[in-house]
Amino acid sequence: MEKTFHMLLYRAFHAERNYLRPCLETIGLEVGQPKLLGYLSTNGSCSQKQLASYFDIDSAAVSRMLDSLEKKGFITRKTDERSRRSNLVEITEKGLQAHKEWRRHCRETEAIMLQGFDAAEKEQFAEFLRRAYQNFQRDKEPAVQEDPGLTGKKGGESSCGI
Repeated sequence: MEKTFHMLLYRAFHAERNYLRPCLETIGLEVGQPKLLGYLSTNGSCSQKQLASYFDIDSAAVSRMLDSLEKKGFITRKTDERSRRSNLVEITEKGLQAHKEWRRHCRETEAIMLQGFDAAEKEQFAEFLRRAYQNFQRDKEPAVQEDPGLTGKKGGESSCGI
């Protein structure tokens, strides 16, 4: 087995993603959508542009994900009273419930992934991942807002985005 950090991260990421993928179907979500619901659940309504910027993804991709979430009743969009040229995206009660269910699956997955790690090792592992993420963000322009799931803010929940 390859021992490079690149391959170890790649394999761990895909193992987690493959483990969680069936949960998406159960909840009625698609790849990429849980992180949007998580952001809206934590931060409240925002613009599509804010979501694209925060997650550093193409706004056309965000638009497609939001279209699907809206059709399924997980989010709504309304005109922003401050700027009628943009819409605000809001999570619905159904979206909050889906996010809650997603977080349950993520906690179960994290418990499996971290079997055999003691509390100090878990904290150290989390710190290593935070630092690795920050290293990638350091040279980016403009500065990207930190993910609360990576900084331990907002009750220490991870975003568990798939």
